Parts: sequence; structure tokens; C-alpha cells
Amino acid sequence: MQLWALICSLIFLLALTAVGLWHSRRVKTGEDFALAGRRLPTVVVFGTLVATWIGTGSLFGSAEFTYEHGLIALLLPLAGAAGILCLAPLAARVRDIPADSVPQILGIRFGRAAQLVGAIALIGAYLIIVSYQYRAGAGILHFIFPHSGEWLRAAAATVAPGLAETSIEFWSRAPGIIGFAVFVILYTMLAGMVSVAWTDLFNGLVMAGGILLALGLLWARYLAADPASLPLVAAMAEPVAPIPPIGWAGLLLPTFLLVLGDANLYQRFMSARSPSAARRAAVWMFFGVLVMEWAIIGVAYFGRQLLPFEPEVHGHTIIATAFTLLPGWLGVLLIMSGVAVIVTTADSYLLGSATSVAADLTGRLTTARRQRLIVLGLGVAAIALAFTSDRFFKVALYAYTLYGATLTPAVVCALIRPKVPSRAVVGGMVAGLSTALAWKAIELMGVMPSVCEPIEPVLPALAMNLLVLASLSGWGGPRETTAGA
Repeated sequence: MQLWALICSLIFLLALTAVGLWHSRRVKTGEDFALAGRRLPTVVVFGTLVATWIGTGSLFGSAEFTYEHGLIALLLPLAGAAGILCLAPLAARVRDIPADSVPQILGIRFGRAAQLVGAIALIGAYLIIVSYQYRAGAGILHFIFPHSGEWLRAAAATVAPGLAETSIEFWSRAPGIIGFAVFVILYTMLAGMVSVAWTDLFNGLVMAGGILLALGLLWARYLAADPASLPLVAAMAEPVAPIPPIGWAGLLLPTFLLVLGDANLYQRFMSARSPSAARRAAVWMFFGVLVMEWAIIGVAYFGRQLLPFEPEVHGHTIIATAFTLLPGWLGVLLIMSGVAVIVTTADSYLLGSATSVAADLTGRLTTARRQRLIVLGLGVAAIALAFTSDRFFKVALYAYTLYGATLTPAVVCALIRPKVPSRAVVGGMVAGLSTALAWKAIELMGVMPSVCEPIEPVLPALAMNLLVLASLSGWGGPRETTAGA
């Protein structure tokens, strides 16, 4: 099956590349590259919204949480769904704003300082997200070539004996990370949003087919199995340490904040052919995301119970299930679904960060060539981040926190309360970003007070943002004139 998985995945990636080459002929300007010329129809916007949101955080992060906590993981998608419900009424308004990025919306409403702080938080968070997409791609490659690390280390040692001392984990992951990163970077450089959006629609169909078919078959196998023959059922039935309310807040709030202010989603609304198309796509997204997220959790749950071994990385449960429990054709389809999930998320967040660099840091979208060079630079930078952690769920939550606790309150103000004083918005953003970074630094240094250890960074970061925002707003007193209002 490994050989077929490799062949089909390569064919799939080549097909995506062909689509990118075809659409690259239509890319003439920076706006074409970043926003597909603002002419995408509803069905394509819907497809790219769902495909973008269902990423590695779902396929690997939710699988990791499900493996360790069971069906309580079904609560995880509710945070994103709630954010989509709040976002849907604003989609048409986003399409009407003459902006190329979310930080630029902040700049129009609250001035240049708000735009710069927003861009810094966005680019940092998005590069973290891109980096663990690279790592997820390497995880799939590792299942196809489980002993490649040993071969590569041995080959490297013949050239430079000191390289043999490098850990096998490095050699197992490095080729996959770099190889997958090269594809994502080159693919994103081809045609930007035009190729990303149209192939997201196809990727979404592959994703839905593979995951839903796998869920149905695994459910049937589980119902037909003798409990005594399931080696891990007893372990799965053992009570898990309960998650306190503050723990659930730390798990759900980052996702809610990210979807409510996610520049990737806003970029797709800006790419729609009309405000009504953006609004309809957002409503459809609510149902698509819930179905797909719950299906992924179901596959991970049944895979956890039916697998005869414990995966080395719990986030790889669905990939291990594809190679171990499913018929060859369906296992290959599920692997292709995983590749589709990773590619659509990686190229979307890479494109989003590149758009922000061009529109927010350097002034404006100019030529497609310049956009491509920015994609290349950021894609290479994300490779270094990919070697920092293999805990998909924790890394995803922190990236969401960094973004949501900094930008989301400001974005909501820009859309529904644009006359909030600029100093309040900028002060809140700086407070949220600084708190999220400081909290993580204290945690990594191991000096976090024990009473604070259960608290995720999102809670203090969001609290500081809102506190400063409310304080500097004057609690309803006279407001200053805001930039661009």
C-alpha cells in the first residue's frame, strides 16, 4: 500500500501543479495574485473556506486530542462553528471594504500603528501555522518510508562522519519537511489565490470523500468486532482526568477568536465576486465545517480503538489508521485526503502572510513577481520553525492565541464600532500580543507559578487586550477622531 499511496499522492500533487500553471496565465497584477481579481463565485468561495479551515489542526491536532481524551473531543468544533455564526453576518461588509488585508482594514479605521501591530501578529502566527503543515506532510512521508531516516543518516555519515551523531528523529523528519515545503512554496508562487481557491474546491471533495467513507467503514468494523479482540478498548474506557472549566476556555477560546478574525477567511470574502456571494459562502461554511470536523474526530476515535498498536505520535492516529485498518483503495484515498488538507492549509496561510507583508509592511500590492518573491522568503523562514515541536495541538493553540488575542478584538471594532479611539485599539493589540509572548516565555523557562500552569496564554492575553481597550476608550466619554473613519 505504501507504493500506491506514494504514486497516487504524487499524481495528485502533479494535478494541483497543472491547475496552478493553467491559472497562472490569468495573474497579471498583485491584486490578481492575492485576491483572484475579486471575482470568485459562491461555490468556489465556500469550497476554499472549508478547505482552508479544515487543516492540520483538525486532521492531526483533533486526532491527538481524541486519542488522549475520547469522544469529549466532539466539543472542539463548536468553538469554530460559533465563530462562523458570528462572522457570517459580517462577510458582506468585509467584501465592501476597499482593503487588501485584515491589517489594512485596521489601518483604514485606526491608523498606521494599528496596521503594523496587526501585521506583525498575523505574520508571526501564520508562519507558525505553515511550519506545522510542513511537519504534518513529513509525518505522512514517514509512514510511506518508515526507515528513510536510517538510510539518510548512514548515507550522510559516509560524507561527513560527524553527521551520524545527529538524532535519527532529525533524519526521519528533515527530508519530508524540506521536500513538502518546497512543493508548497512553489505551488503557492504559481498563481496565488486563483490557483489556491479553485484547487481548494477539488481538494475539499477529495477530503470529504476519503474521510466520510473511512468513518462509515470504521464504524461498521467497530460495531461488528468482539470487544475482547480490541486491544485498546479497555485503556480507552478508563476515565480521563476531567478538564476544568478554565481548561476548556483555554482550549475553545483560541479557535473562536481565530475564526472570528482570521485574515485567511477575510481574504476569501474579499475575493468573492459580490458581497452576497461572500455572505452565502459563510453560511454554507458553518455546516461544512461541523460535518467535516466531527467526521475527522470519529475516524480518530474508531482508529484509536481498533489500532493494534500505539502510534509514536498520537497526532498521526488517522494516518496510522489509513495504513493499518482500511482496504488499500480507501487507505490511499484517506492519505490523499490528508495531503489535500495539509496543502490547502499550508498554501493558504503562506499566501495570507505574504499578502500582509506586501500590503501592510511595504505599502501596497504591486506586481505578481514581487508577491512571489515574498512567498519564497516566508516559506523558507517557516522551514526553521518546523523543527521546534511535534505537538500539533499545543502549537496550533498557541498560533491561534497569538493571532486571536491580538487582532480579533480590533477587527470586530473595525467592523461594528469603527469610532473607537485609535489609541485604545492599538494599546489593546500591543497588550494582547505582549502578554501572549511573555506568558509563553515564562512557561518555556520553567518559572511559571504552579497556580498559573493550567491557564492557557489566551486567557491573560485576551483579558489584557480587552482591559486596555476598554480603559483607553474612556468608557463612553468623548472620542477622538479615528483615522479613516
